[in-house]
Amino acid sequence: MEIQTITKIQETIQTTERISGSEAIVRCLIEEGVDIIYGYPGGAIMPVYDELYKYQDKIHHVLTRHEQGATHAAQGYARISGKVGVAIATSGPGATNLITGIADAQIDSTPMVCITGQVASHLLGSDAFQETDIVGISTPITKWNCQVTKAEDIPSVLAKAFYIAKSGRPGPVLVDITKDAQFSEFDFLYKKCTKVRSYNPLPKTDFQTVEAAAKLINAAKKPLIVWGQGVILSKAENQLKALVEKAGIPAAWTILGASAIPTSHPLNVGMVGMHGNYAPNMLTNECDVLIAIGMRFDDRVTGNLATYAKQAKVIHFEIDPAEVDKNVKTDIAVLGDAKESLELLLPLIHVNSHEDWHQKFKDLYAIEYEKVIKNDLYPTKEGLTMGEVLKEINIQSNGNAAIVTDVGQHQMIACRYADFNITKSNITSGGLGTMGFGLPAAIGAKMAAPDREVVSISGDGGYQMTIQELGTIFQQKAAVKIVVLNNDFLGMVRQWQQLFFDKRYASTEMVNPNFVAIAEGYYIKGKKVTKREELAPAVAEMMASKDAYFLEVCVEKEDNVFPMIPSGASVSDIRLE
Repeated sequence: MEIQTITKIQETIQTTERISGSEAIVRCLIEEGVDIIYGYPGGAIMPVYDELYKYQDKIHHVLTRHEQGATHAAQGYARISGKVGVAIATSGPGATNLITGIADAQIDSTPMVCITGQVASHLLGSDAFQETDIVGISTPITKWNCQVTKAEDIPSVLAKAFYIAKSGRPGPVLVDITKDAQFSEFDFLYKKCTKVRSYNPLPKTDFQTVEAAAKLINAAKKPLIVWGQGVILSKAENQLKALVEKAGIPAAWTILGASAIPTSHPLNVGMVGMHGNYAPNMLTNECDVLIAIGMRFDDRVTGNLATYAKQAKVIHFEIDPAEVDKNVKTDIAVLGDAKESLELLLPLIHVNSHEDWHQKFKDLYAIEYEKVIKNDLYPTKEGLTMGEVLKEINIQSNGNAAIVTDVGQHQMIACRYADFNITKSNITSGGLGTMGFGLPAAIGAKMAAPDREVVSISGDGGYQMTIQELGTIFQQKAAVKIVVLNNDFLGMVRQWQQLFFDKRYASTEMVNPNFVAIAEGYYIKGKKVTKREELAPAVAEMMASKDAYFLEVCVEKEDNVFPMIPSGASVSDIRLE
């Protein structure tokens, strides 16, 4: 008995090892299961890069061409894998170049840990070379941030960073580490974080609220589900599908929720929001029970809040208490993880079909098809439309590709017309609307899911914001399929200028370079399509390529995206032309 006790004690003893702070950073990443990081070296982070050189067999570092590219690549990696994305940069401009990606990750609930180097601690506050208060700058756009000035604090801070980034409602965390902390040695011991005092990432679900929600749903004559990314983040796709099918409820999605239920599902009634589908937008203001699952009632979804779903009882399934009643007053709030909440709800739900209610969606879809969809997908005019490009990609990919978009008209067209048969297939910048997101995010997505076809779709404007990441694609041999829908305009802004500013196209017309020549300069095969008969064979060639491929498609200059809810208008004011 005594020998067994001693053995057990010996097995639980954790040994320490004296190493530098920079090596500790790398070892912490390995302990957290990180195998790919994105970044750009510089003076204040150089000790870490020196250690990464020694650990190349454990962690693959991807040298992006700009630190913003590193954050977007880390986002793409996180969004398709469900893991924490990691970006790393030096101090000063290296750190500030991360800011756009961090802000994007915060509003889109993407788990990401950013590590920045900082000047030595004795220089803090002295305006030393490349010193910037990145903790102060990033405070409003991170879930948590921290500056480390002592090597011995590195393990506990990084453990906390990963825990906070991925727990509850995910988000970005930034850890700023001074150069002297990277050089100093200490006795290293890593212990994963499982709890932080005063931080409650997962509110406990009150079963009474679930029962109340079930009662409302069962009594509803015209129920409507609107789901968001929370369904995907909680891995609740199967539970959502089971609810929709059992209760016979039409279900619509926000752009970040797209792909949780396949596009072809008969109860999937399309996208809500400014450029969403006609039926779910119009009937939001006719439903008697609105069931929001893992979405935050963004203004692009609700339009004018004074007229949004005022006739409906609102049930909100949400993990973040701060989102409840923030924009839309709820009648029942079910706090907790969406998967767990829906599992509690399902046994209480009655089987139903709501056939008359579904017919209204079908009738409105028929109107939208005649006025909008038919013209987008089967145009009779000479010029190519964005919609028919997406239709061809659907055909060639069988709807199984992961679509990564930039921001603009092409983004809305991709969300509207891409076939999403597999979850985590729509990777886009939602809340921040970051032009330049698409190309680097596609790199991260492809590296996270090398067996999946990843298609990056950009406009000619956003593409040029991060076009330098073609170098990353070439160096990493990332087989991303790159599509640029080129209308020689900043298309979405031009559309607004056409509709609301009497066609005063102020600073929106683009004089573009030879995109194919640029791609070929990065040793990426490319092709330009200007005629309809060229489209199908070009897309087929692109999809068949085992390597990265660039395809430029010249589309109609004044090809607009409809339906459209004018800014500040009611969802019922949706325009079809």
